[in-house]
Amino acid sequence: MLQPKRSKHRKQQKGRIREVAKRGTYIAFGSFALKALEPIWLTSRQIEAARQSMTRAMKREGNVWIRVFPDKIITNKPAEVRMGKGKG
Repeated sequence: MLQPKRSKHRKQQKGRIREVAKRGTYIAFGSFALKALEPIWLTSRQIEAARQSMTRAMKREGNVWIRVFPDKIITNKPAEVRMGKGKG
């Protein structure tokens, strides 16, 4: 799975998701591409699952280039846990 080697700060501000990207949506390598239709934060597990399913569908013929990197930290609380008590 993808993850940053080092980060400058320990915790990152949440920020907000803006509109769908208008630039950088062209196919840079290969003939086919997987494109997000709505703005969303992707986790490294989601990117890895997409890569595995693409290689399985191609029967391991051809290459897959991943042009996104999950450098945004996404945290969430477990089920049935009270709100508050810090970001974790």
